[in-house]
Amino acid sequence: MMVGIDLTARENVPRWLNYATPVVTILLALACGAVALLALGVSPLAAYWTMFGDTLLSTFGRTQTLIKAVPLILAGLAVYLPLRAGLFNIGAEGQLVFGAIAGTWIGLNVELPSVLLLPLMFVAAGTAGAFLAGIPAWLRAKWDVNEIITSLLLTFVALQLQSYLVRGPMQDPTGNFPHTAQLSAAATIPEALLGVHAGLIVAVVAVAVTYVLVRKTGLGFEITFVGANDAAARQAGMSRFKIYLLVFVIGGAFAGLAGISEIAGLQGRLRAGFEPGYGFTAIPIALLGRNSAINVMLAGLFFALLFVGGSSMSVAYGVPAALVEILQALIILFLITAEFFKRYHVDIEFDRAGDAATGGEA
Repeated sequence: MMVGIDLTARENVPRWLNYATPVVTILLALACGAVALLALGVSPLAAYWTMFGDTLLSTFGRTQTLIKAVPLILAGLAVYLPLRAGLFNIGAEGQLVFGAIAGTWIGLNVELPSVLLLPLMFVAAGTAGAFLAGIPAWLRAKWDVNEIITSLLLTFVALQLQSYLVRGPMQDPTGNFPHTAQLSAAATIPEALLGVHAGLIVAVVAVAVTYVLVRKTGLGFEITFVGANDAAARQAGMSRFKIYLLVFVIGGAFAGLAGISEIAGLQGRLRAGFEPGYGFTAIPIALLGRNSAINVMLAGLFFALLFVGGSSMSVAYGVPAALVEILQALIILFLITAEFFKRYHVDIEFDRAGDAATGGEA
């Protein structure tokens, strides 16, 4: 018996496949995680109930999930918007850190009422993130330098700069720990609702703005067109240079807002390593929600639930905390596999004619 595999490029992706991809991806990742849990002698049903059920049913769990979701949603948008234009912003982590540095500096050195100081901190954070994101965007648009490499390398620049500042010029003069002084009450984001700081409102507004930009404006059409076929976009008179710069700069601004939201809303001061990989987690969030900004928000909430619930599961069953990172990696792996099946239709043919001919001769 001979097996033939035929790959045919899809002209149109079925709508059901677009909707099924994130759901099936998550289910497959959780199924693989269940195998690891069984190997550790833990019931997957009990562990996942602790991770998801107990977290959602408790007030503390819901509050912590929403707090954790704020930087994840904003960082997810920072990756999502360039993705719509066919670019990969791998440097959201660095842009987040840059925004945190700039916003914290304003909060520590400018004396204004809270109603003026907080907007100024957000503007500074967004500008800093946009500046760092603009560098790989300009290099890609002008010289066609790979934005994946440049944005990733700039992340390490931002992390090292943060490490230097919290141990040097911005270090708290009253202590020897690598962090800044505590932000004043005027520089602290107030609580908005459900025990969550007002950064949640910033995240929801950013989602709404991004959704309208991409889905309801001519500029959003250009972004999607360039991402689908930049050669055809150039023939239609669209500026790839403008689009590349625009999506990266806006995305970087969102990442910068994520940084200052975490510092002024939760941490209270800038410290080395305050960001537990939010910018890198933003990559699977953007891939899961790549169909719309609203899906990015839902994916950010899911990953926040994964973080908060994963900590509860780790404590309750003694499961290694790295299991949550494994689930993230599995989600990325299955997303890449799903993208292949979205691009190609796979036909498998079994040829029994050869076997029949051979049998007849015998």
